[in-house]
Amino acid sequence: MSKKVSEIRIHVQLDENKVPERIEWEAEDAESLGVSKAMLLSLWDANELNTMRIDLWTKEMTTDEMKAFFHQNFLTLADTFERATGEDKMAAQMRDFAAYFAEHMLPELKK
Repeated sequence: MSKKVSEIRIHVQLDENKVPERIEWEAEDAESLGVSKAMLLSLWDANELNTMRIDLWTKEMTTDEMKAFFHQNFLTLADTFERATGEDKMAAQMRDFAAYFAEHMLPELKK
């Protein structure tokens, strides 16, 4: 029985100083090319018991967008952590931190 393999490609256009100007991604199952201002990619190295990361953002990414990006990532990490481990109490603590972060970094969410 053959297993399906799916490929995701990430293209990063750099300026003359090697600073990202444009981040594009495409996947075989996606209907169109994705364009992003930032990305966080984490991969677990089981041999080294360590996380390898690629963190990129473009020059056009505003500070406010970065704050919102991190807030949403905190919430997503809490959800993923809870699904992967069943640790609902710690996931709730992570969500509490995300709320604290939003209160101090994203005042427009208080409205």
